[in-house]
Amino acid sequence: MTASEKVKSTLDQKLKKVRETPAGFPFFVSLHDFVKYIESTPSFAIFFKGTKRGSRASEISVKYALMKQIYQGIEDIDIRTKEDLGHDRYVAIRELRLIRDEEVSENNAFWKHREFLRKMAGDIHKTLQDYLAESEVKN
Repeated sequence: MTASEKVKSTLDQKLKKVRETPAGFPFFVSLHDFVKYIESTPSFAIFFKGTKRGSRASEISVKYALMKQIYQGIEDIDIRTKEDLGHDRYVAIRELRLIRDEEVSENNAFWKHREFLRKMAGDIHKTLQDYLAESEVKN
């Protein structure tokens, strides 16, 4: 299996987990794992460089921002610190704790957008898969 095939396969597995995990805290953990894989894979580094229109980064930036908040919230959810994490991170932690504690309502922004997040993960997956396919053709 080539490196590109391994990246594609793992990305497919991460998306499958996002799609198949029922709504609840485990779903948000699967989104966290999806984002973590994307950000830790060198093949996708081009998507995080710059924000100019027409750049690779602009292809997923808007869709990716909310998923990145969830990723950071899962990272932060159980930390205890005296540092100021910022308003957005505290809101993400609060929303995710409520979901984890099964205190869900449509007033919770993450909970309200759970199916939209599932769709966005699919859109991002397609963009990344297309990029990998383009890269293979060039090589």
